[in-house]
Amino acid sequence: MSRVTARRRMRRITPDADIQRPDTLAVEEPLEIRIGGQSLTVTMRTPGDDIDLVHGFLMSEDIIRSAEDIVAARYCAGTDDQGRNTYNVLDVTLRTPVRAPARSFLTTGACGLCGKTALDEVRTRTRFPLPPGVPGVDTRALAAMPGMLRDRQSVFDATGGLHAAGLFTAEGRPLAVREDIGRHNAVDKVIGWALRESRVPAHDLVLIVSGRASFELVQKAVMAGIPMLGAVSAPSSLAVDLAIDAGLCLVGFLRGDTMNVYSVPERIRVEPGADSLLA
Repeated sequence: MSRVTARRRMRRITPDADIQRPDTLAVEEPLEIRIGGQSLTVTMRTPGDDIDLVHGFLMSEDIIRSAEDIVAARYCAGTDDQGRNTYNVLDVTLRTPVRAPARSFLTTGACGLCGKTALDEVRTRTRFPLPPGVPGVDTRALAAMPGMLRDRQSVFDATGGLHAAGLFTAEGRPLAVREDIGRHNAVDKVIGWALRESRVPAHDLVLIVSGRASFELVQKAVMAGIPMLGAVSAPSSLAVDLAIDAGLCLVGFLRGDTMNVYSVPERIRVEPGADSLLA
C-alpha cells in the first residue's frame, strides 16, 4: 500500500450522474521532528523524502548550516492501533549542541511579526547573502520550468491535491522535484536535497513552486542562498518586500509565455524577439 496516496469512498454528483465510488487522495500525516530526543516541532506533511524535509527545515531555521552538522536521523518507534510503525517521528542527532530557536515553529498566516521585524530577522540570520547578478536566466528557459515541474508531479496526477517545488539550473535543467501537501514542506524537501548534495549555498540555482509565493517560501530560498524564485501564482506583499531587501529575483504568475518580475529584474535576460515574455 502506498504511503503517499489513500483510497476513500465518495459521492460524485454531476448534471448527468449521482454515483458512489472510491477516490484517490493525497496522504496527510504528522511528522514530529525531535533533536536529541526532545520535540522541536510537528508539521503536517505527505510521507516521503522525510530526511530531505528535516535537513531543509533545520537549515531554513538556522539550526544547521551543512549536512555534516547532522550525525544521524532515525525514525522512532511510533505505532498505530494495529501495532505498525507509523514512521511519523524522526529524531535528529546533531554534531554540536544547538542554541534555542529564534521563533516559534507554529505554521500560521498570523505570524505575530510586523513586516520590518520579519525582514530584519531573515537578513541577520542568513549565512549565504545573495551575490548580485547571479544567475542570469533567459526568459525562454524560465518560462519552460513550470511545465517541467508539472510533468514530474506524479502524485498530483493521481490526486490533484499536492504542491510541488523544483530546483533547476540557470539553463533550465531540472535537478530535484518534490511534492507535498504543504508548499513549505515541498520547498524544505528540495532544499534538504541540495544540502545533502553539497549544493548549498545554491547561488547557481532557480527555485520553482507550483502555487503562490509567500513570505515563508522567500525566506527559505534566502536562507539557502537561492537567488531566484519563480511561482506559478501570485506573491504576497511581504514576500516581495523580503525579496527586494535580500536581493532575490522574485517572479510571479509564471505561466505560459508571460511572467511578472517583482524584484531584481536585471537577473532576467530577455532574448531577442522575446520581449513579450517579460510582463
